[in-house]
Amino acid sequence: MSDYTQAYSVLADQLAARGIDVGSVERKLAAQAIETPSWGYADSGTRFKVFPWTGAARSVHEKLADAAYVHRLTGVAPSVALHIPWDKTDDWVALKQEAGELGIRLGAINPNLFQDEQYKLGSLCSPDSGARESAVAHMVECCAIMEQTGSDILSVWLADGTNYAGQDSIVARKHRLEEGLRLVYQHLPPGSRMLVEYKFFEPAFYSTDLPDWGTAYAMCLKLGPQAEVLVDTGHHAQGTNIAQIVAFLLDEGRLGGFHLNARKYADDDLIVGTENPFELFTIYAELVSAGAKADRVAYMIDQSHNIEPKLEAMLQSVINCQVAYAKALIVNYAQLAEAQAAGDVLGAHRLLVEAYETDVRPLLAKVRQDKGLHPDPIAAHRAGDYARQVAEQRGKAAQGGAGYPTV
Repeated sequence: MSDYTQAYSVLADQLAARGIDVGSVERKLAAQAIETPSWGYADSGTRFKVFPWTGAARSVHEKLADAAYVHRLTGVAPSVALHIPWDKTDDWVALKQEAGELGIRLGAINPNLFQDEQYKLGSLCSPDSGARESAVAHMVECCAIMEQTGSDILSVWLADGTNYAGQDSIVARKHRLEEGLRLVYQHLPPGSRMLVEYKFFEPAFYSTDLPDWGTAYAMCLKLGPQAEVLVDTGHHAQGTNIAQIVAFLLDEGRLGGFHLNARKYADDDLIVGTENPFELFTIYAELVSAGAKADRVAYMIDQSHNIEPKLEAMLQSVINCQVAYAKALIVNYAQLAEAQAAGDVLGAHRLLVEAYETDVRPLLAKVRQDKGLHPDPIAAHRAGDYARQVAEQRGKAAQGGAGYPTV
């Protein structure tokens, strides 16, 4: 037997002894789905500098090819999110077909409401009626794109806010935001969802129009059942208990999805699970314990791979989500509930820690092999030729400036 097979056998026995249904865990891991972002395959970086990578995707077609490659290695990344207009094409039906031929599908549609010059003072919240009208029109266009691509999520993030006290009326901006979102909401395709993201600061520094989950939640309640909150794991102040936010929104039926990344201080957009893997585990534990209430939650990577190799960074991001989910699945929630009811503070805590400290890599290797995949996606990537081939084909872009990809 291989080393991982032997380790799996030992681990399976240990989990069975803890009362865990290993077969059920494996089926859930095999069904896991994590969406990767098109922009994560292109050259992008911080507001200070973009370091171009040899082989980085230059078009939406190359982005689809890279996303399909990550899915082939992991087996759990079946869709790719698009950013408009970065990924705009003249034939959305053809792009959808292209994705299908690659073995993936087109996922969330993300409007761009922060790069145009007219959005200097905001988009939906701007005091300039022309800017607001353009923002609404762009989002309505994105709804039409959803109908052509079969996408069922409109992912909304606004950079809107103010830098100085008195710069604009906070209440007036709130009213503009409500009106703009309401106009767009009316154009959502049937059965689709609008996910409303929040961020507590940056690029605005005095006030941010969607600064926290409560504000996003309030907006969703005003809009209707097709509006849900999107939690970006990097968009919180230090010490914020994201697992508690997740638990509340799940219980209210308003947790729409995640943008998964990590932060040391604020929105660093680092690889998810690298800075605080225990936090990611507790988030997944809340999702697992919520049962069917978490069935419609969407999971998407949203990171700025600036100094990391694009493909390997994306693979590591997906793998870290697999690890966190696997650990959450091996918590004995019946025993946890008993300990909680008995007021056994440390006993309950130890049940979580025991699962978190378990090495689940043999379990994931088994699940991958059952899918006909290499048990270690990173090893398969490093041993393969795909990165070398795309580097030779695509070359290296001119040295990048600051910020997001350009259209």
